[in-house]
Amino acid sequence: MASSRYPLEQVKQIKEKRLQEAEKILKEKKEALAKEQDKLKAVEKERDEVLKHREDKLQQFRETLDQGTTTDKIEQMKRYLKVVEENLKVKEVKVHEQKKQVKAAEAAVEAARQDYVKKHRDVEKLDIHRKEWDKEVKMTLEHKETVEGDELGAMLHARRKKKKH
Repeated sequence: MASSRYPLEQVKQIKEKRLQEAEKILKEKKEALAKEQDKLKAVEKERDEVLKHREDKLQQFRETLDQGTTTDKIEQMKRYLKVVEENLKVKEVKVHEQKKQVKAAEAAVEAARQDYVKKHRDVEKLDIHRKEWDKEVKMTLEHKETVEGDELGAMLHARRKKKKH
């Protein structure tokens, strides 16, 4: 059976190497997704802090209005609230952009996962083919041995017959 080498062995090795590369890429894409999700959490935290600050300043502004204060102080607080609103808008844009980055990373992970699954299926198909090929080779070898055994038996029988006569 040493002469019967699996003819698709090199193809199988190439497919297995591609599978390993796909697995590595999938892992990298998952790590990139995790980083993007962490960035999103950080940006959302910053936004939430600015939002809380805005709410606190609005509450302070209302309390100041209820207590009564000078027009200059009210104008100063309004200008500051506008600055806080602008900062909040900037943070909202950052959150929105980071959500886009997360979606892109999720799409990349899904594409890498699909590629990995496809390459895994290719390797499995070759494994199945290899098993079937091994069975065929074994059956062919057994048949050949049976035929040789039959021929050898026939020759011995003919020789014995010849000796008797």
